[in-house]
Amino acid sequence: MSAVPRSDKPVGRFRRMFDRLSSSQEDLESEELREDTATTGCTRIGDCRDRQIVTVTGTLRTVTLRPRAGVPALEAELFDGSAALDVVWLGRRSIVGIEPGRKLIASGRISLSRGRRVLFNPKYELRPLGRE
Repeated sequence: MSAVPRSDKPVGRFRRMFDRLSSSQEDLESEELREDTATTGCTRIGDCRDRQIVTVTGTLRTVTLRPRAGVPALEAELFDGSAALDVVWLGRRSIVGIEPGRKLIASGRISLSRGRRVLFNPKYELRPLGRE
């Protein structure tokens, strides 16, 4: 969270409060997403390798309709605090509930396309809105 490297020893309440106050909003959200990934038992996107079957979770940052080889494709960027991943549903123009800011769990085989991790037509589960 902070720029100063720290040891792995437990930190007190004051230190955690100071870190929260001195961190940017993006750092806090990333930390929250990393904790969520750990509690759900999913693989961190940053640890995913090409051709690996994974289950990942995170928040959708963007959702775009972008044709691929003349076929409609709904693309979304999933971020879990460690890295981003493109989730692509081929042949779909829209999916109810797939929108920026939505949390979801996706499962499938990772592939690399133009240097980015991609999940094509994954199994997915929408997470509840609001505080869980």
